[in-house]
Amino acid sequence: MKIEIIPKNESDTIQKEIISKIRDYINYKNLEPGDKLPSERKLSEKFEVSRGNVREAIETLVFYGLLISKPQSGTFIADIGPVAMNGMISDILRLEKSDFKSLVETRILLELKTVRLAAMRRTKEDLKQIEEALEAYAEKVKNGEDAVQEDLLFHLAIAKACGNSTINTFMLIITPEIITNFTKYHVCDKNIAFIGIQEHRDIYEAIKKQDPQLAKEKMKIHFKMLYQYCYNIND
Repeated sequence: MKIEIIPKNESDTIQKEIISKIRDYINYKNLEPGDKLPSERKLSEKFEVSRGNVREAIETLVFYGLLISKPQSGTFIADIGPVAMNGMISDILRLEKSDFKSLVETRILLELKTVRLAAMRRTKEDLKQIEEALEAYAEKVKNGEDAVQEDLLFHLAIAKACGNSTINTFMLIITPEIITNFTKYHVCDKNIAFIGIQEHRDIYEAIKKQDPQLAKEKMKIHFKMLYQYCYNIND
């Protein structure tokens, strides 16, 4: 499995413009909860953008609960009034791109909870996937290769094992930004990467033993160096 990194600067700007146009369209047409939006093709033609960009904008609004996507049926206005709809879209449009420190803080908060849940809920199949990700990471590091993606796949396997789809979704959302910033700030140097092999093994063993407190403590140790490194970065 390979995680794709998509350049976001230009894409984010286009997406916000489309979201704004969708809001204006909803207001102009006086659409109400349950009303259907035009197809992605029609919206892309109307806004003069690609269908892919329209799809991303719609997915964002679906994620925030403002639209509802029904397979084979289309996209519909969620059960939310026009005032709340406009207010929430305005908030979305004001959202700024997360900085590296914010991403690290978010990831740590998520994963300390995630690893506890994974230790309590993991299945044999979950454990197998975590172990496979661990071994892939260890092999890359020992061969002197970049193992950033394998590191994150290990953590995504833990997120999947926690059995909470919302946490898993959040991890998938922030993962591309983390990969980009890891490369930018050279977080995974050789020494840290080698230390990470044992730290990953310790986390894996705690999950295998189904010891949530131990799993949390091992994850804290794993993130200690990253947290310190992050806050030594000059803005």
